Amino acid sequence: MHTYSLRVVRTRDVRRIPLARMELKAEEEEVGGVQPVSIQAFASSSTLHGLAHIFSYERLSLKRALWALCFLGSLALLLCVCTERVQYYFNYHHVTKLDEVAASQLTFPAVTLCNLNEFRFSQVSKNDLYHAGELLALLNNRYEIPDTQMADEKQLEILQDKANFRSFKPKPFNMREFYDRAGHDIRDMLLSCQFRGEVCSAEDFKVVSESPGMGRESARALEEEETRCRQPSHPSRYSGRGSCVSLG
Repeated sequence: MHTYSLRVVRTRDVRRIPLARMELKAEEEEVGGVQPVSIQAFASSSTLHGLAHIFSYERLSLKRALWALCFLGSLALLLCVCTERVQYYFNYHHVTKLDEVAASQLTFPAVTLCNLNEFRFSQVSKNDLYHAGELLALLNNRYEIPDTQMADEKQLEILQDKANFRSFKPKPFNMREFYDRAGHDIRDMLLSCQFRGEVCSAEDFKVVSESPGMGRESARALEEEETRCRQPSHPSRYSGRGSCVSLG
């Protein structure tokens, strides 16, 4: 009986040894973690077109080189198109649409006339030249004519005669009166005028000027009287329904 009992115990111990070894192997696999997938395995399972043909288990061949070239070319083209579209977006291109609406009545616009010569030289008197010659850039601070070689011969002769202040007694000078007298007049500039098919003249305009002495430009803002803004019997022959002002 004792011998039989000892054999049973030994048999149980022998059976426990393989089970312990299996548990140790499982623990070692858990500690080691999952093995990384090779790039060939990733490419074969990827849905990206052409990647499986580039990274394959085959040896390097012309087929793999052509697939790699096509893949890189397609990728470069995609990046170029995306870059061009992003740049196009940040340029903020826009389309402007204009709708023309016919108006039954048009308001006469304000017309501003700016001349290169601020004042009419023919209207500048000797007294004006004495008081405002330096302001008009016709004389210097010593009442002398600067840059005579650049002036017109005829105008230079007139200017020399007006700039001769020997035995000259100056009179009071008013800047507003000088602006009104020496400034440009609409009667000298307006050749013809039509608005809404009606003929207008210089009497239909009024002058809007700024205060003198404030460095204003020689400009006349002209606007037609409201009494002239009536519906025409026929459109203007120049623009259909607009205004036409001819200046000389």
